[in-house]
Amino acid sequence: ESSYRLEWMDEPWDDVALAGGWLLDLERQIAPDLVHLNGYVHAALPWHAPTLVVGHSCVLSWWEAVHGEPAPAWWKRYRDAVTQGLQQADMVLAPTAAMLTDLERLYGPFARTAVVPNGRAASAFPPHAKEPFVLAAGRLWDEAKNVAALDAVAERLPWPVFVAGANQHPDGGTATAANVRMLGSLAPDALAQWMGRAAMYALPARYEPFGLSVLEAALARCALVLGDIASLRELWHDAALFVPPNDHAALHAALTRLMHDEQQRTTLAAHARARAVQFTPERMAAEYLAAYKSLVKPVRSRAHDVWD
Repeated sequence: ESSYRLEWMDEPWDDVALAGGWLLDLERQIAPDLVHLNGYVHAALPWHAPTLVVGHSCVLSWWEAVHGEPAPAWWKRYRDAVTQGLQQADMVLAPTAAMLTDLERLYGPFARTAVVPNGRAASAFPPHAKEPFVLAAGRLWDEAKNVAALDAVAERLPWPVFVAGANQHPDGGTATAANVRMLGSLAPDALAQWMGRAAMYALPARYEPFGLSVLEAALARCALVLGDIASLRELWHDAALFVPPNDHAALHAALTRLMHDEQQRTTLAAHARARAVQFTPERMAAEYLAAYKSLVKPVRSRAHDVWD
């Protein structure tokens, strides 16, 4: 494990170069069959093994979603370095087709692509007796998660809204909330307990390449109210209510509607769980292994004279 600054951080490039040398030295020591990267820039290094890059998010698509305009000129070096890395990768994966589409639009074309959804074990998020409150999980200061929209409407809702997540910005400063009840950062088991009890889970996100917290809440049989963005539509199209992220009136109406309609709330929650149990860790692992096998050259076994 290293402590180098990552490519999306402020002034990262000296550390990015040092990290590249460190990674190539690891490859010389380990001689892997495949290099799996969760960042972009280092895919342009002179690897000996084939490279697979997974796009979990990116600065340019985040900026567009949050600010409604292309990223400013000071991100050009990032754009150029990410483009070079992704175009030199042997395969580019993403957890949703929406994320992959953004990557191809901003940095493509790529040699090969695939979509592999994330997974969660249903046993870790058991439903409990549901209670009349709304839960959300996300950093209060994160404009992409848009938890501030919930704070804006919570005072006029008949049920309380609880938010799990940090309110301390990593660059300093504290985000405040007037109307939601902050739970702070919760351990995974504690958050799973809250999800199990919550009748509804709300995330009016502006940007969410996959949304693990939504998957976890769906496994816990919460009724979902989500931001109307391509990735969340792709995953939960008939198992959630969707609202435009910047439309507070629509968010208030959707939440109020479900609070007063137990039948619809229960039906949506059941649909969400039925969809969620399809996103298993076993499925995710099998699809990653299939991608790995498509890149790794077969090796003849000396002992059995078969292809492994």
